[in-house]
Amino acid sequence: MTEYQAPIKDALFTLRQVGMLDELTKTDRFAHVDEETAASVLEEHGRFMQEVFGPTNSLGDRTPLQWSPEGVHVPDELTRAYQKFVEAGWQGLNAEEAYGGAGFPEAVFVLGAEFMISANGSLSMCPGLTTGAIDCLEEWGSEEQKETYLRKLVTGEWTGTMNLTEPQAGSDVGLATTKAVPQDDGTYRIHGTKIYISFGEHDMAENIVHLVLARTPDAPPGTKGISLFIVPKFLVNDDGTLGERNDVTCVSIEHKMGIHASPTCVLSYGDSGGAIGYLVGEEGQGMRAMFTMMNSARIAVGVQGIGLSEVAYQKAWQYAQDRRQGREVGGASKEPAPIIVHPDVRRMLLSMRSQIEAMRALAVYNAAALDLSRAIDGDDGDRWLEMAELLTPVTKAWCTDVGCELTSTAVQIFGGMGFIEESGVAQHFRDARIAPIYEGTNGIQAMDLVGRKLPMRMGGVVNDHLAEMRRTDARLAAAGEEFATIRTNLTAAVDSLTEATEWIMTNGLADPREALAGATPYLTMFGQTTGGWLLARMALGAHEQLAAGSTDRDYLSAKIVSARFYAEHYLPRVAGLLGSVRAGSADLYAVDVAGLASA
Repeated sequence: MTEYQAPIKDALFTLRQVGMLDELTKTDRFAHVDEETAASVLEEHGRFMQEVFGPTNSLGDRTPLQWSPEGVHVPDELTRAYQKFVEAGWQGLNAEEAYGGAGFPEAVFVLGAEFMISANGSLSMCPGLTTGAIDCLEEWGSEEQKETYLRKLVTGEWTGTMNLTEPQAGSDVGLATTKAVPQDDGTYRIHGTKIYISFGEHDMAENIVHLVLARTPDAPPGTKGISLFIVPKFLVNDDGTLGERNDVTCVSIEHKMGIHASPTCVLSYGDSGGAIGYLVGEEGQGMRAMFTMMNSARIAVGVQGIGLSEVAYQKAWQYAQDRRQGREVGGASKEPAPIIVHPDVRRMLLSMRSQIEAMRALAVYNAAALDLSRAIDGDDGDRWLEMAELLTPVTKAWCTDVGCELTSTAVQIFGGMGFIEESGVAQHFRDARIAPIYEGTNGIQAMDLVGRKLPMRMGGVVNDHLAEMRRTDARLAAAGEEFATIRTNLTAAVDSLTEATEWIMTNGLADPREALAGATPYLTMFGQTTGGWLLARMALGAHEQLAAGSTDRDYLSAKIVSARFYAEHYLPRVAGLLGSVRAGSADLYAVDVAGLASA
């Protein structure tokens, strides 16, 4: 079976064309990250992931985690791989330099995250959650908390979690009942149960820093009464050494469809008097602080769709060359041909390749917008922050929806062997299926897009995005006949997305149910159109390099073909979703609950 190879060349091409690296390196914040440095880091990161994380992927899928009342044992091979990750210093790639991080842009970081996810999607969740905890504490932690916890998280010596969900409180976090009782010494005693806590217990690191949402006495109902607390697995002494174990236990782990090497834990707090917790920020600010972590996590989850699609594509591409079935249509040979010569297999491979490139471009562009918002002061920085906020639900939802589709396509290319676990490709399909569910289901992302993001600046943010996509038209026209279908189909898609946006903003204002009924197809329209626009930009970049005399003609020409294939096969689907957006909510409630029964 093909071993994973990090697509470093594609990553660097995407970073140069849509990652706005030139603009970033001109800022004080990212002046130390020139193109050569970014390239060397990604090359080394990719090599590390394919050599260290990659070989553990199938083993982690097959080897059960071992739960006991004392904790969760992760297979030794994964622990050794994680320790090498810590020793190499990869955890702090995008963390603040003041606390031991490398201070690299998110646009570089998401590409490294893609390599890690492709190499081992389950194991990648541990560093991914730690990154979210780092982001949260960088913004909301006190100086004492940063010195105590942040430095160890940045090195990866300690890992982090986010504790939101409870048995009765899933996406509706305001229903959480975990209690935090203040103590005379300024700490809190935490009591409650949290479920679905990824890497909530394991033996790969010496300490786990749980970020826990809980409710203080007399707190108001709903999300306004939620506060955030640091609850370490082991208490930390004044000198930084580890003390006694805190009152938090893993009472069970889930048996899941995929991501088998990631322990998904039920954690019980306070069975022996109360777990000691430390307030982050102020009481009642818990959701604001947690959203810092969740927004980072949502982009990272979108990257899961990309990473798992990429490794599945690599296996499908190789299998299509090795597997011989049927004669080549129009060919002279009477011998069975590699299936890669058959039109439908080529269609599936190009469908995977072009959409992976579109997803990667969206994630990098989203991350670069976040970088610029942090690196530029004033109105320009604010506008980039608005763009990052607009794109985040799309990156999370569209990329994970497409990730499920593409890992399924890889199984299809394998045919019957794809349904056999030994082929290895089925694991990626199983692992990908959780991504549209967690960190806010994709339906919630769609609701966020139409309910919170479209109204930003009275619609000004989304209109800026639509206008920016239209500005590419002049460059496409100048590029000639080779770009004609890209130009025509991108224009039509932007027109359809504009029409859908106007319908939602008009009708949703009168009745929010109208907007929410069409939110999911609208998000798909948004993702498909934005992905096509970014592919067009990259194709134009390839065209300019060819015109300048680049000798890398095959690679650059393939980028143009990929963008054109996407424009011809996926951008026309945008208009087809317009009817779903405008259908409204009437039929959703035209029958009662009993009428929805199948028998």
